[in-house]
Amino acid sequence: MVRGHGFGLSATARLALVQRLARRREGQDAQGTTDGRGFSSIQNLRDWGLVQEGMAALGIESPFFRAHEGRAGAHSLIGNRDVINFGSYDYLGLNGDPRLHQAAAAAMARYGISASASRLVSGERPVHGALEAALARHYGAEAALAFVSGHATNVTVIGHLMGPRDVIVHDAAIHNSAAEGAKLSGARRVTFAHNDARAAERELAAARRGAARALLIVEGHYSMDGDVPDLAAFVAMARKHDAWLMVDDAHGLGVVGATGRGAFEAAGIDPSEVDIWMGTLSKTLCACGGYITGRADLIDWMRHTVPGFVYSVGLAPPLAASALAALEVMQAEPWRVGKLQANATLFRDLCRARGFDTGASAGLGIVPVVLGSSVRAVRVSAALLERGVNALPIIFPAVPEKAARLRFFISAEHEERDIRDAVAALVAANDGISPADLAG
Repeated sequence: MVRGHGFGLSATARLALVQRLARRREGQDAQGTTDGRGFSSIQNLRDWGLVQEGMAALGIESPFFRAHEGRAGAHSLIGNRDVINFGSYDYLGLNGDPRLHQAAAAAMARYGISASASRLVSGERPVHGALEAALARHYGAEAALAFVSGHATNVTVIGHLMGPRDVIVHDAAIHNSAAEGAKLSGARRVTFAHNDARAAERELAAARRGAARALLIVEGHYSMDGDVPDLAAFVAMARKHDAWLMVDDAHGLGVVGATGRGAFEAAGIDPSEVDIWMGTLSKTLCACGGYITGRADLIDWMRHTVPGFVYSVGLAPPLAASALAALEVMQAEPWRVGKLQANATLFRDLCRARGFDTGASAGLGIVPVVLGSSVRAVRVSAALLERGVNALPIIFPAVPEKAARLRFFISAEHEERDIRDAVAALVAANDGISPADLAG
């Protein structure tokens, strides 16, 4: 596999591009000094302009915001053409299930489309309580609380729970939402090397002594790498060091464990050993929103005080109903989880057999293909789409430049032929990228 540096460019090409972008930045800086009310005074906005300039100089079209002209399942319609789709979180293939559609339609007919208010005032509907009770049962918890956004769930819960006298210790690869919540809290933030339990315990032990309270955060299934933590070890260290353990299982529900119950099933632990479970409704549950589960006193306090719940409109009733229906189908039809995991393992193993770097992927639902260059990742993604396969690149600065990759989300809906055809297309797309394509 090609291992690029400096966005995969040759030294000469990098120098030419840097000089061109430097001239542009000089012009923008000069403009920024005279445009007092313009947004060009925002450094990140100017930097984004430089990224766009760099892409244009390399003749690269943005791979993002591709429009899907129908349901984005195992296959999708992009540019009026059927493609094998690896860009969606519909792990168990339930987004098109008529049972979910019927549940949403019934809720919409009874309650309308929107809750029309914060649940605290007049937005509460019985379907909210039914969903939360089902989620609490699933995690062996006393209670649960559903939010309108998965990202906002982490931001508002962590930001509200912790404070300036506290410490938050988290995996270096934790999702942006958890990192933003940690920033909002004002707590001291300490990271540990990705998925390294021993490093986590060293950091937690060192940080705990000077903090009033401590929160340890991991994911149940990491969305960038597709690996899983040693959850039992994290439970033990949280107890040893008097810390709360929070697990973001957004990509774990429906994916991890023999029947898809999540990270606790794979680890063989009682889910009540985890203080806070967080998840999203937008992946396996095919809706939109987020949730937390935990002790009743914590959830009741959050229900009445956490800003992202109290001051937000309630979850749309059709979404709550469809998420509840998806959870019930997942629990009743574990064969879907088995097929998902077989598909993901097959894809990962075929990629490895062809020499691709799939990192530490557990072969459950997410398989990265590390290409080592942002330019290569973007070009291979475009070449794949031309061959009828949709897979999106993850590039610098979202990941280190040497770790730029394509990320494949596998579904129970994929057939074996889809998997084999996609790997063959990946080989052809990657082999078709010449040094000249990387130089621009």
